[in-house]
Amino acid sequence: MDIRQLRYFLSIAREGQVTRAARKLNMEQPPLSRQLKLIEEELGVRLFDRSGKRLKLTEAGKLLQEKGELLLNQFEEAVREVKETGEGVRGLLSIGSVVSCISLLPPRIQSFRDKYPQITFKILEGDHAYLGEQLEKRAIELVVARLPFEALHDPRRYDVLPLPSDPFVVVIPGSWTAYSEEESIHMADLADFPYLTLKTDQTTWMHEQVMNECLRHGFAPDIICECSSVAIIMSLIAEGIGATIFPKSVMSSFPSDVVRMLEIKDADFQSEVGVVWMKDRYLSAGARHFIDSFRTGS
Repeated sequence: MDIRQLRYFLSIAREGQVTRAARKLNMEQPPLSRQLKLIEEELGVRLFDRSGKRLKLTEAGKLLQEKGELLLNQFEEAVREVKETGEGVRGLLSIGSVVSCISLLPPRIQSFRDKYPQITFKILEGDHAYLGEQLEKRAIELVVARLPFEALHDPRRYDVLPLPSDPFVVVIPGSWTAYSEEESIHMADLADFPYLTLKTDQTTWMHEQVMNECLRHGFAPDIICECSSVAIIMSLIAEGIGATIFPKSVMSSFPSDVVRMLEIKDADFQSEVGVVWMKDRYLSAGARHFIDSFRTGS
């Protein structure tokens, strides 16, 4: 089985139908069906269960898909590395970011594009668990995230470039007139607020950091909602439902006249931020230069 046939198999596995896979591959169905038959004959196993409307992978098929994806990614990385030797910094740079770090990307991408105009970007958003999986699958090359990076894999597999830390601030509804003239607030004042917290099943560090700071000031916040989306929490605050504590940089991604940001008078705790990538993976020239741009600030 060669690389071409491996691509055929993986396309069928992803689509679940030979017809749909053929369309994706810009070829006719009969030749693709023949190639699948040749692959199964060569390997001596059935790769798909054909009893339903959709093709389902057998155990052998699942194993080939898992190993095949890795092999194909390694092959494509090798081709890209060879091409970059002669072509310089160009091509697609796929990166990930948690929503609370999105505000760090636009100025960085703008200055990077000024320097490397032949680079284009693909950006995925999600929590640490999702972005860790995308790193593993090579769908992205690096992630900008809050630290520690809470992916579901051994943290020793990642390289991390720490970035300047980000102070926490209190975000309240603009309709809370009692604070309309205030620019800052004491932590103890939050004890009486209905509180909205950012938390997922796998990503809990920032939530725990805020809870611990509240406890240090003698209270546990009245949590009325746990949510995995920064945007949803901001929408709830805009409606006057509650308040939250977010890293200050988040606010630049959600400009609004219906929420207010207050500095914290008696707490100086910070959110750590960093760029994360896999230690054992080839990084494209674009990814290496993008990481360096965070080091140099240009």
